Amino acid sequence: MQDAEQDILAGCRLVPLVVCGDERGSLVPIEAGVTVPFAIQRVYTVFGTLPGVHRGFHAHHETHQLVVAVHGGCTMVLDDGRDRRRVPLNRPDTGLMIEPMVWHQMEDFTSDCVLMVLADAHYDEADYIREYDRFVALTEEAHA
Repeated sequence: MQDAEQDILAGCRLVPLVVCGDERGSLVPIEAGVTVPFAIQRVYTVFGTLPGVHRGFHAHHETHQLVVAVHGGCTMVLDDGRDRRRVPLNRPDTGLMIEPMVWHQMEDFTSDCVLMVLADAHYDEADYIREYDRFVALTEEAHA
């Protein structure tokens, strides 16, 4: 992992990604075990979000994710049950690591926003916590 990670909230941190390139253009390599501290099991993109739409509104019991705004940007709203942070995500050379048990939602999408999400698990609906009150109750149990 990179040395200059920036902690945002318990379980969340900004991860600088290396930009390689020359006069022809740039690329950002993302590698499991090097840039991403987990084996990548799933990759998906979020794009074409209409103005004013908010997305996300969930947490995961066990899934780890790295989110990169490969084009455009949005605001990530992160919540660990105690604190809430708003994080602009608008650079292809910066990833946002989201650990399990962090409620996250996305808003303020630019019209050209494309998010790439790398996850350490295949899709499993049972891993999702979709009710905020239930999420808060689970985090309170964990801190008790």
